[in-house]
Amino acid sequence: MSRIVVTGRIPDAGLELLRRAGDVWSWDGDDPIPVDVRDEQLATADAAITLLTDRVDDGFLDAAPHLRVVANVAVGYNNIDVAACQDRGVVVTNTPDVLTDATADLAMALTLMSTRRLGEGERLIRSQTPWKWGMFMMLGSGLQGRRLGIVGMGAIGEAYAARAAAFGMSVVYHNRRAVDSLTEARLGARLVGLHELLESSDVVSLHCPYTEATHHLIDAAALERMQPHAHLINTARGPIVDEAALVDALRTGRIAGAGLDVFEHEPDVHPGLLALDNVVLVPHLGSATIETRSAMAELASRNAVEVLSGRPAITPVG
Repeated sequence: MSRIVVTGRIPDAGLELLRRAGDVWSWDGDDPIPVDVRDEQLATADAAITLLTDRVDDGFLDAAPHLRVVANVAVGYNNIDVAACQDRGVVVTNTPDVLTDATADLAMALTLMSTRRLGEGERLIRSQTPWKWGMFMMLGSGLQGRRLGIVGMGAIGEAYAARAAAFGMSVVYHNRRAVDSLTEARLGARLVGLHELLESSDVVSLHCPYTEATHHLIDAAALERMQPHAHLINTARGPIVDEAALVDALRTGRIAGAGLDVFEHEPDVHPGLLALDNVVLVPHLGSATIETRSAMAELASRNAVEVLSGRPAITPVG
């Protein structure tokens, strides 16, 4: 019987699938699994179900000599040394597509919160600061007739573009290659260079993967290209943005606002961001719906079961 190690809490739907395929051990603590406990369990593991907070590197793999598959419960897999896994014949999988709508919804929510200053308004109410309605009180900006610039036009970027189009926004995007013409026509989207996107967009939203090439893609120079009334939205990965440069741009009014679901040194947040009213901060909630997290756990578990059964993974990486 195969032995399966789950390095963190996942929904029961995933665990039920795994238990049909083998002997399952799961870490149920709220804190990250201690390395010594992890390594003890990995010593006899055939499969590991991992979270994006787990670092799967040579140390992880050295502790797991029998490992056949690492099933990451996330779309991104920058927490995994894929090359090291491949060198040892370990299959790596992720969970694409199932969190597309949830993440696109959150990107749209952050867009509205930032452009309409909703976080600032909620903090005003909660602080019990006296206020009264006024014609010029806490004015934000509307989305109708504005331009959205999407950096990374994958499934999430496309889903977000469709939501933005419903709000009356036009769409430009920057991608390694153009999406198909039917998708462009459906979304009213146009491929442009990154500089043009930054310089012409009212809202810039990040949906690209995190790689060496996209590390600090949005740095001081990129922020300087954005319009003073523009807003930056990030639901992709924190290190795509130079957080110190963003703090400076927000503090000086170089850009109008930002909505962030991810952070450069997560879970730590740059203290400069915490002091600003023109940024919305939420704790990596992109896929945080009951339905989506269950679907992610199920897909990761199905990937592991397929590999353990001698069949190809459903959503392999690389």
